[in-house]
Amino acid sequence: MNHADFRLGGEFTTGSGKTWRCTDIGQRVIVAVCLDDHPDDASWYNGPPYAVVEYVFDEYDQEDCIPAPANPPHS
Repeated sequence: MNHADFRLGGEFTTGSGKTWRCTDIGQRVIVAVCLDDHPDDASWYNGPPYAVVEYVFDEYDQEDCIPAPANPPHS
């Protein structure tokens, strides 16, 4: 992904297979929380401030990111 592709609250995956949510967009970096850390308790991702660690993705890290697929509608 390019820097301009990220949106606050938007989700993306990395080559490691983890899913992330964008929490801040800087001039050159993206900050995000990993949604795989506490999958059974969504309250960990209410913020800011967040109860989980926010990670910084620099321009090289961003190249490895892929937009998360949209959740299919419930039937």
